[in-house]
Amino acid sequence: MRIVVVGDVLLDVDLSGDATRLSPDAPVPVVDVTGVKRRAGGAGLVARMLAGDGWPVTLVTVLADDDAGRQLEAALAGVRLAAGPSSFPTPVKTRVRAGTHPVVRFDQGCGRVPVPDVTPAMLRAVEKASAIIVADYGRGLAANPQLRELLARLAEDVPIVWDPHPAGAAPVPGVAVVTPNLAEAHKAAGSLGDGFAGAASADGAAKVAGILLDQWGSRAVLVTTGEHGATLLRQRDRVPRPVPAPRVEQADPCGAGDRLAASLAVHLLAGRDLEDSAVLAVHEAADFLAAGGVASLPEPAGPAKRRHRTTEPLLLARSVRENGGKVVATGGCFDLLHAGHVRSLTAARELGDCLVVCLNSDASVHRLKGEQRPIMNQQDRAELLLALECVDAVMIFDEDTPEAALERLRPDIWVKGGDYKNARLPEAELVESWGGRCVTVPYHPARSTTGLAEALGKVS
Repeated sequence: MRIVVVGDVLLDVDLSGDATRLSPDAPVPVVDVTGVKRRAGGAGLVARMLAGDGWPVTLVTVLADDDAGRQLEAALAGVRLAAGPSSFPTPVKTRVRAGTHPVVRFDQGCGRVPVPDVTPAMLRAVEKASAIIVADYGRGLAANPQLRELLARLAEDVPIVWDPHPAGAAPVPGVAVVTPNLAEAHKAAGSLGDGFAGAASADGAAKVAGILLDQWGSRAVLVTTGEHGATLLRQRDRVPRPVPAPRVEQADPCGAGDRLAASLAVHLLAGRDLEDSAVLAVHEAADFLAAGGVASLPEPAGPAKRRHRTTEPLLLARSVRENGGKVVATGGCFDLLHAGHVRSLTAARELGDCLVVCLNSDASVHRLKGEQRPIMNQQDRAELLLALECVDAVMIFDEDTPEAALERLRPDIWVKGGDYKNARLPEAELVESWGGRCVTVPYHPARSTTGLAEALGKVS
């Protein structure tokens, strides 16, 4: 279940600080730099995102033997590399931010270069992929003939997400989905798309996507339209499907396309259809921006420190079943994690080979618990749950009850607290329909989220 990211890498440098005055030399802000952060960009950013989520990921790329290249390799700690040599300097993009707002960007060594060679090790790594993301950043790797021939051959059996670049190569035919933004889509369509440039976002995106389907021969095109979301068009029916995005207050969209491509590959690998995968990926890209975007990404952890856990429950469940194991699931809001939760979750994990927690989303908790809840947002609640050794994955759902999530997950065992001991669980009939069973574990009434919240209110 290895995801392979193929593409060009660059070094991103973030200089951050506060701007409280203008320069006396010109009407430009003076940024007092208080932090310098170096991170992998381009295909490297996609690979780091996946590795940060706990996925086994291999990055197939070329690296220069220079100071920036060595910094880039250090920023890719935790990512398996299949890298060939590059005889050209590592491209570096330096962004200056005042608070959360970008002020200026400097690019070094980012011009076009000849198509690089690929090594046998790079091709072998691609052949082992369960899913592939081609993150083309216009530096030529996606144009390599040997690599393209291999990708075209694999496209029939392996989901390939192709994130194109205006200066890059056209996608190989047959890939699962190509993900240009609206500007990239219009440029790729050339004069054929000129008549749709002034159309409303969704309509214009659908028209130009149709041109690109014919031009590229991909199975689908997903044109992203910024705050409007995206438009999906598939070869099999040619019916445009708008994918709206949640409203996000974020000035810097850097990395959103990389997050979208990474999420698409994960959901396709998990067996979801493309339309469901697109909806989830658009929302996850929005969540990524809402959480702060690239500025919020954690520093890379070394291999010894990394915990190979995943928030992708369907793939985990499939892997456990294929190895003869039992999938256990439980659910709840987990708004304030307490000792009662930990005891129940630990008991649930002992019933099988993995534990998936079905977690009520923020909207769901708000409807169920009232205006003052949740106390913590869904990302924080999921992160705390995944920090527990007994929790293997978290599945966030928006409905008031977990039935729809259970239908997708189909656990072997569904666990609830012992306060249901003398009553049939509401989900019992559904779980039993696929041969699963329901189990109760000890409940600890002296410890409750509501009680904790009331106690905290009194303290404050």
